[in-house]
Amino acid sequence: MDIFIPFSMQDIIQLKVSLAHSKPLIWRQLLVTNDTSFFELHHIIQIAMGWENYHLFEFNLEGYRIGVVDEEESKGYGSGEVLDSTTVKLSDVITEQKEVFNYLYDFGDGWEHKIKIEKFHDIDNTLNYPTCIDGQMNCPPEDCGGIGYFYHSIDILKDKKHPDYKIIALSFTKKYNPESFNKEKVNKQLGKLDRYIKKWLNGE
Repeated sequence: MDIFIPFSMQDIIQLKVSLAHSKPLIWRQLLVTNDTSFFELHHIIQIAMGWENYHLFEFNLEGYRIGVVDEEESKGYGSGEVLDSTTVKLSDVITEQKEVFNYLYDFGDGWEHKIKIEKFHDIDNTLNYPTCIDGQMNCPPEDCGGIGYFYHSIDILKDKKHPDYKIIALSFTKKYNPESFNKEKVNKQLGKLDRYIKKWLNGE
């Protein structure tokens, strides 16, 4: 039987991030420090999943909405006050294992992710944090219409004679492989997280 260890005793959180309604499941397993802000977690997920960070995002857990505090841009998505993702840390709201919360990326296409708190760990000095320890499948391309249309498009791309093939192909690069996942590449990018966020903030 698993023994629950109070969260305050450990500094590392193991998360499993899964793209909702994906089959086979598109997921990443991550280790992050408990002082990670939700703003930083957003960027970590973007890198780990393979998104291109073009759109707004929001986390939802325990009734809290955490995201970009902008009344005009966030108006109409959910209800209640949006907490500033740059100031709220994981340790502020996460208290126990097995909790599940939501991460929504791109309010148009609506890429919903389920994030499960799998375990708490002590710091391993042989690892760099954040780090991706496992995963499966490639995330869909940006702006391809949401999860349902993504799978519809994948089916069409299998038939070059389909009347919609050329239109659908415009949303997918020639190198796109739905089964591709490169953990080493992800971790190389995560090792440059600060630089990644700085470039994003500067609009580069």
